[in-house]
Amino acid sequence: MSEAAQLISTIKKQLKSQGRTYLDLARALELSEPSIKRMFASERLTVDRLVQIGNFLGYTLAELSKEAQSAQPALRTLTEKQEREVVSDPKLLMVAVCALNHWSMDEIVKLYRLSDAECIKYLLQLDALRIIDLLPGNRIRLNVARDFDWLPAGPIRQYFLARGIDEFLKSNFAHADETMTFVHGMFTDQALAQIQDELRRLRKKFAELHEESLSAPLSKRRGLGLLLAMRGWEPSDFAKLRR
Repeated sequence: MSEAAQLISTIKKQLKSQGRTYLDLARALELSEPSIKRMFASERLTVDRLVQIGNFLGYTLAELSKEAQSAQPALRTLTEKQEREVVSDPKLLMVAVCALNHWSMDEIVKLYRLSDAECIKYLLQLDALRIIDLLPGNRIRLNVARDFDWLPAGPIRQYFLARGIDEFLKSNFAHADETMTFVHGMFTDQALAQIQDELRRLRKKFAELHEESLSAPLSKRRGLGLLLAMRGWEPSDFAKLRR
């Protein structure tokens, strides 16, 4: 849905919720009711006209825009078919990951071997999947919720499990910005539930700090991976010794 269409949809919802009609709006703007209907149908509203409509509804233009954006349902996951499409082309997957990390198109083509035309092609694919809206000037607006995630056993997670985990672990984790800790213990169900709560809080904190960092320029940010994994486990060499 275009920005204009989102705004018009929001205006219509506000008219209905406030018990007002097209005729009421037409009188306030000194237009005819058919003119209001044509204006909405054409999706051509000037800034001045939007300000007038916002004033009629009790909104500033900024508030009306924010209301329109928040009314747009945000994606929490893709379908398996959509994930297969994204993962089928490494360049598309790379552009998707960059977009989800709030990179601009200029930043993507500056760092990676993509032409402007190629990058726009991939951004349009992501637009069609509703992951982003590609706005005028090739600006990228995300359509995903804060808790957006890939499907638990979907194609993209399978891709990273097959190709990414080994690469991620191929390090001695000795640098100042690296850490790896492995511990083992035996827990009651109650203790296990507490550990799981702590892991959820850590993941939430990771997401919050990621969002706070977005205000800094890309040159001041670094990509970091955090692997959280826990399962019932016994070394296979131990298991072989069980009676």
